[in-house]
Amino acid sequence: MSDLSGKTTIVVGASRGLGHGIATAFAEAGSRVVAVSRTGAPFAEPAGAGSTVPELADAGDPTVAGSLLDRYRPEVVVLAAGASPHMRPLQHQTWETFSVNWQTDVRIAFHWLREALLTPLRPGSRVIVVSSGAAMAGSPLSGGYAGAKATQRFITGYAQDEANRAGLDITFSAVLPRITPATELGRSAARAYAARDGRSEEEYLKQMGPLLTPEIAGAAMVELVRTEATAVAPGYLLTGAGLKKLP
Repeated sequence: MSDLSGKTTIVVGASRGLGHGIATAFAEAGSRVVAVSRTGAPFAEPAGAGSTVPELADAGDPTVAGSLLDRYRPEVVVLAAGASPHMRPLQHQTWETFSVNWQTDVRIAFHWLREALLTPLRPGSRVIVVSSGAAMAGSPLSGGYAGAKATQRFITGYAQDEANRAGLDITFSAVLPRITPATELGRSAARAYAARDGRSEEEYLKQMGPLLTPEIAGAAMVELVRTEATAVAPGYLLTGAGLKKLP
């Protein structure tokens, strides 16, 4: 899928953060982007032939995924939506705050992956689930966030297995972004972990190397979709230096 001109991309969670950068990058690459979010967000007119179509919807609603996939018949789906976890130690969580990312992030991934298989998406389609680096490293101040993100990675792999078993030519990948102050979630996490370590936020972030930005994330997703399907890995770590295949 080296040429995205005339292709349709659905970006779920496109109103802010990495999702907004991803939606912008695909439009700049010539794709028609369906920007799904609960609240609207402004998008600059892309320089290329692409366009952005806003869709205000709750991506966790079990009827939304099937409805939008049927309406737009996309070649690319990127799931970047999720809830911001409550940044507190375990003993200061409630079950409701602890489980918020299971009830949102995992729920969204489940509904959209399921519908991508049932519809099914057209041959050659790509589905990218934006998980988190916390899925590998853990996240002791964010309740069930790390476990929810790990589950997103697992079920992305399950979807690929089911697609292969059914003979569907669909490629599924999980991308795990490293924490970044360029997002609201990343800023709150950086503040919390810096305070926990007795360091400044700047000191905490400095140890992480080049910082990820929405623009870097967008360019990386476009690069991944343009990669030959046979060369695509099941999972990637995403940092300020770009994508790195995971074992």
